[in-house]
Parts: sequence; C-alpha cells; structure tokens
Amino acid sequence: MSFVFDPPAPPSLAVRGRSARFPVHRIYCVGRNFAEHAREMGAEVERGTPVFFMKPADAVVPGGGALPYPPGTSDLHHEVELVVALGRDAEGEVPVERALDLVFGHGVGLDLTRRDLQARAKEKRLPWDTAKGFDASAPVSELVPASVASPGVDSRLWLEVNGALRQQATLGEMVFGVAEILHELSRLFRLRAGDLVFMGTPAGVAALQPGDRFRAGIDGLVTFEGRIAAP
Repeated sequence: MSFVFDPPAPPSLAVRGRSARFPVHRIYCVGRNFAEHAREMGAEVERGTPVFFMKPADAVVPGGGALPYPPGTSDLHHEVELVVALGRDAEGEVPVERALDLVFGHGVGLDLTRRDLQARAKEKRLPWDTAKGFDASAPVSELVPASVASPGVDSRLWLEVNGALRQQATLGEMVFGVAEILHELSRLFRLRAGDLVFMGTPAGVAALQPGDRFRAGIDGLVTFEGRIAAP
C-alpha cells in the first residue's frame, strides 16, 4: 500500500516494565461521573445513561512534560481522571460481568478543557468539541498493566498544582464503574485494543496558567507531572 505522503507515527504511551509501547486507537471520555463535580458545573447526576464525548487519538501527550497553553481560550481548566486502556477487541455488546476482560492496564491523565468555549457552546446548546478535542488536551502517564497492579474502589485519585492539592476523590465515588462504562460504550461503538477511556473527574476543577506545574496520581499505582508552557 502506498500513500500520497508519509503517514505520522501512531500516538502511543509507555508501558511500565516493557519496551513495547501501547498504540492509541481512540479516546473516549465520560462526563459527570463524579456527583460533586457535576454539581459544581451546574448539573445533577442521575443513574441513567452515562455522558460520553471523544478526543482525537493524537491529543495524547505521553508522560506529561511541557504542555502548550492552547489558542482560542483564556480559561484552560484541569480535570484529573483515571485512564483505562483496552488490550482486546470486542464484538458487539459486552456484558458487564465480562467487561473487565478487555482491560490491558490503567494510568492517570488530564482532560484539559477550554472552559470558556465550553460555556459559550452550552449557552447556545451547541456541541462543545472545540472545548475538549484540541491538540495536546490529553496528557497521560505511563500505563500500568493490570497483570502488575490495578486500582481499587478505595484508591485515591488526586491532582496538585504548584504544590497545592486541587482535586481528590476515591475511585469508589464514581457514579458508573469501569465495567458499567465499558458495557455502555460497547452499545454505541466497536471497542478495540488501543482504546483509552477517561473515566471522569472529581470536584475542584480550576484554571491553569502558563508556568503552572502539576502533579497527578492514583495512590499506590502511578504518578506523573508536567507544566503549562507559554502559548
């Protein structure tokens, strides 16, 4: 097969203890999956259907580092999240009781958001893709294979900015667990090895400024850090 130009290398993430990298296929994100965050954004959570949106695969920034302040915004927000990486394909709807069989490993990431663009889109009842799916909007740590370690419901998800704690919650506070989310996604999409699922953020989202340094983690599993560079 030939191409009219050389295609770029696929986006990928480091895997703890392995030289081989994890190729990213798609990025699915879960909205309003922590009740306190939903309330701080002016929404209530109902145990109905989860809220999904997507980011382009090449929005991934492996391991953090220096992240550019994105154009078109003056209100860039952090949202720290558990990231679930899939290592198997699924055909059709996946039962909840078998959904975790798809999981390759876990990491921690930031769902960076141009909050001012999102707010304006919400006011006009328009899609808010530009608020979520921009370049470098998905920095992610290395992945920890599930065969090595997995987070539990008591594991703490957290984010520090300039040394001060901004967000924290236990994973048990998620409205929908990982198996439930994978089941619901499989009803809408063909899940594939290489998919990442950002599982939603706790309360405490706030602005990031050029020069800010962040450190994020899941206790007992993984941490990573970076900084916001100049525009």
